[in-house]
Amino acid sequence: MTVGRIPEEAIEAVLRHHDIVETVGRHVHLTKNGKYMKGLCPFHSEKTPSFTVTPEKQIFYCYGCGKGGNAIHFVMEMEGYSFPEAVRVMAEEAHVPVTWEPSQQTGEQTAEQKDRQILLEAHEYAAKFYHYLLLNTEFGRGANQYLRDRGMSDKLINQFMLGYAPDRWDTLVNFLQKRGYDLALMEKGGLVSAKSDGSGYVDRFRDRIMFPIWDKDGKVIAFAGRVLGDAQPKYLNSSDSMLFHKSSTLYNLHQARPSIRKSRTVVLFEGYMDVIKAWSAGVRNGVASMGTAFTDDHVERIRRNADEVIVCYDGDDAGQAAAMKTIPMFEKAGLKVKVAAIPGRKDPDEYISEYGPQSFLREVIDSPLTVTKFRLLFLRKSHKLLEEEGRKNYVLEGVRIIAELDSATEREFYLRELSGEFGISLDTLKQDCHDILLSRQKVRGGGDNNDNSWNNGRNESRRAPKSMPAVSVHHQIERRLLYWMMHDTEAAEFVFDKLGDAFNVEDHAALAAYLYAYYSQGNDPEVSRFVASLRDERLERTAASILSMDIIPPYDNEVLEAYVTEVLKQPRLRELDERREEWIRAERSGDVVRAAVIASEIIALERQLKGRQDDRV
Repeated sequence: MTVGRIPEEAIEAVLRHHDIVETVGRHVHLTKNGKYMKGLCPFHSEKTPSFTVTPEKQIFYCYGCGKGGNAIHFVMEMEGYSFPEAVRVMAEEAHVPVTWEPSQQTGEQTAEQKDRQILLEAHEYAAKFYHYLLLNTEFGRGANQYLRDRGMSDKLINQFMLGYAPDRWDTLVNFLQKRGYDLALMEKGGLVSAKSDGSGYVDRFRDRIMFPIWDKDGKVIAFAGRVLGDAQPKYLNSSDSMLFHKSSTLYNLHQARPSIRKSRTVVLFEGYMDVIKAWSAGVRNGVASMGTAFTDDHVERIRRNADEVIVCYDGDDAGQAAAMKTIPMFEKAGLKVKVAAIPGRKDPDEYISEYGPQSFLREVIDSPLTVTKFRLLFLRKSHKLLEEEGRKNYVLEGVRIIAELDSATEREFYLRELSGEFGISLDTLKQDCHDILLSRQKVRGGGDNNDNSWNNGRNESRRAPKSMPAVSVHHQIERRLLYWMMHDTEAAEFVFDKLGDAFNVEDHAALAAYLYAYYSQGNDPEVSRFVASLRDERLERTAASILSMDIIPPYDNEVLEAYVTEVLKQPRLRELDERREEWIRAERSGDVVRAAVIASEIIALERQLKGRQDDRV
């Protein structure tokens, strides 16, 4: 196995095997639109498709967020891989031999990456060690019996690698130390804790059932430990580390992802046991957060894999309140949301144990409530409906919830329910709802999606201007030149001879330089392959943007000559504008001599520009 750069032939083989439409289609519903495929961007939430795939060129580009590139870049963005990681994963999928490994000399392996690899290895050992202690030692007997009593089978315990940390201070410390692991690094990774007096290290987890937590690739990156007795906290997670971040990690995503992507739906639970018991009941698209507040990072992880979320939190007041906080986050990100309500204030684990898996699937997962219905049911708990005042306030607040709906049909459906239940005229409820809508319109002002950045509910800090600034003519000319150059070797040679790297836009000059080097190596004009050679995110996006322009007419040498001339004129035109401004300032200040000198310079510049124009004619 060689060390260093990934062979170009390996990158080419990966791109040949992974068709852009098929690669993107795993995550985005694409529809044909002329020679393009269009869909909703997976990298930012939007209501109107601005994401395009061009099969002919094997590239994607989003006009909303500006992300673009080939199949490798798409996988990098979706999975959070580096370029080498994406190529390696895609090569293995395509059965392309991986004949290279990262090189320190190329900067592909850093000290941090080495520490990361050591910690991943240590976590894997720790998971197997805890699992062994649970199933095969006297230490784990009580924990093993507890799991059996909770309905955990051998298959589930093995599937989720459940384990046990004994009630001792140094079980894992000794295990890791004997295998040569640096305990200071293990402490940074959250596996052990430093003693308060600095004299050494102790186990972080003691007398707890251990739940390994995996990353998206199925590598153990952390643990959650559930106490067996009454100690607090009930659950203890690993601390944040270079491997693990509670605010963005979803439990069981690595196993659930195939089912999530197939159904485009994720079921969100609160706890580890809920996910595991639901898995045993046939819910293979279930995940859970790490026992912490749900975050925008969690939402983003889900949005990249699913279009719909079924929130299945505990049926008690705390669980329902948590669902009420989580729902708006999904709605803001453009995801469809439903709520799988569990009766009797039970959690999913308890419901499955008491009523069985079939009842859980039929009555809970397959019969979710709409968000509006759930909000109305939640609202009922805060009003005394046996009292007139309570009923009145509930109806008034319920109408406000219903007024949030975009669909007039949906609004009428729920208003009819209120009307029938409380004996209030439907027309009266409609009038109240209409008044609420009018008052909100006055507050918001007219127009659709005001100030929203590409319909992106998550981009409120990036308000778009009311009208997009016009792109200058010379900027468009340079983009067209590069478009032709990326498709035609002769066009690139012509521009190289006449213009070189004298583009006025920095990124355009850099792209041209890469193109000249690309063709000098004997490469053919394959745009996807060229984009893969850039290895610079900004230039990749610029190239993808240029390649995604509307149909560009064919060129000839006369058109190329005219465009090159326009590009070369720009520095002189800028200089001419600056001189004219200086002349005006000199005139206004009464500096006659200075004004005369500048006027002569202006005349000379104008003659030079006219000479260039005459040469073209």
